[in-house]
Amino acid sequence: MRHRLGWLLRLAGSGCWSTAVVAGLLRVSIAVAADAQRPNILLCIADDWSWPHAGVYGDQVVKTPTFDRLAREGALFTHAFCATPSCTPSRAAILTGQYPHRLEQGANLWGFLPNKFAVYPDLLERAGYVVGLRGKGWGPGSVPAGGWKRNPAGPSFKSIEDFLKAVPEGRPFCFWYGSTDPHRPYDKGTGADSGMKPEAVVVPPCFPNSLEVRNDILDYYFEVQRFDRDVGAIVRALEAAGLLDKTLLVVTSDNGMPFPRCKTNLHDSGTRMPLVIRWPGRATVGRVLDDLVHLSDLAPTFLEAAGLKPLPEMTGQSLVPLLEGKTQAGRGQVFLERERHANVRQGDLGYPVRAIRTREFLYARNLLPDRWPAGDPQMWKAVGDFGDCDGSPTKELILAHRQDAGMARAFELGFAKRPAEELYNLAQDPHQTNNLASLPQYAEARQRLRARLGRWMEDSHDPRAEGGGDEFDGYPYFGEVRRPQTNRER
Repeated sequence: MRHRLGWLLRLAGSGCWSTAVVAGLLRVSIAVAADAQRPNILLCIADDWSWPHAGVYGDQVVKTPTFDRLAREGALFTHAFCATPSCTPSRAAILTGQYPHRLEQGANLWGFLPNKFAVYPDLLERAGYVVGLRGKGWGPGSVPAGGWKRNPAGPSFKSIEDFLKAVPEGRPFCFWYGSTDPHRPYDKGTGADSGMKPEAVVVPPCFPNSLEVRNDILDYYFEVQRFDRDVGAIVRALEAAGLLDKTLLVVTSDNGMPFPRCKTNLHDSGTRMPLVIRWPGRATVGRVLDDLVHLSDLAPTFLEAAGLKPLPEMTGQSLVPLLEGKTQAGRGQVFLERERHANVRQGDLGYPVRAIRTREFLYARNLLPDRWPAGDPQMWKAVGDFGDCDGSPTKELILAHRQDAGMARAFELGFAKRPAEELYNLAQDPHQTNNLASLPQYAEARQRLRARLGRWMEDSHDPRAEGGGDEFDGYPYFGEVRRPQTNRER
């Protein structure tokens, strides 16, 4: 680059070319040099994949060779959390770098994201990146209702190969690969048929420990493995093009596994995500990071990697210092939330929750505990009974036997109404099934975390901070709805 600039300056001095021509060549040369320094940015995001279901995290059943390889070659995060355990708002938080409650209609499933909220693909595109999307981007919801002419994650391509052909030589790119795995429905028996053994499954304590549940988990694992294979194909395409080591590559998920007390819940089973970042030359190879991070941190990370400043309204914090081996303040806690998922409560109501997750505790405030956390017991307008929990053999088993002594606890954890406050000691109860909020010996911790959560709600301009937020229930729902049933029909 230095020799090229010197040559151009000598030409300008010689009078061979006009000053305007040389100035133009200088601008082009500087731009090409800048592009060579900026990494390509590639996000691979699964649909409903929970931590710790990858080999590198210690799962002995599911096989994830691609994710494990990227962890060896990059940085592995052990405490990454989605902003909210619901597809649409989780993806909106990733794209905007903001908490969902700041995004108006973008806080709900099957809503829309107003285009007044800037998204990182657009910002990178304006800075010279070529942008593309394959698969599930932002959504589900209405793209046009938000004023967008394309999905907020970028223009769609049939494959990574087709996209790479469209990228001019030397230009950096930003690509979003969104899988639909391991979202339900599953082909029953695929996990066991692939050779995985049901007896090897470690069943979380919030599920019944039965063969039917074990096989349901294996079918979920089968689709996790398929996602891993698809990411592997993308990695090979980058290698073949000589681009892998020029790319900041992220693999993660949008929210937790589609089982009771997981997806749509603020417990770790709904919000704690697999996350690996491979960035040759910047991310320390083979490093394991225990810092608590938020997927809304990805947008400011990508902007900083591209030489841009994160927008002032972004609540996420760039991960670049952590990737470079530095310490970073504020990594001892994350804040979590949810509003309306599916339209499954009479009156089109959601289930608002706010939570703080530290290394020691998970504290959650169920802001309207008179509502059913998994949806009304009878179908309202969407999905079915307890419709915020996806239909599954595990759900059917629990609901069919909810009165049985051995099943009552699983029903309580997954579907019953909850108190206004939940508090879990993570060292004693890593699966968060024993609520300590009412115990006197935990009063100090509960009050301290409640105060910290309240300050965050106020500082981040959460409409729920002052008892508001009714607008979240009134926003349009673009998912499939059916005529509400009468009592006689039920």
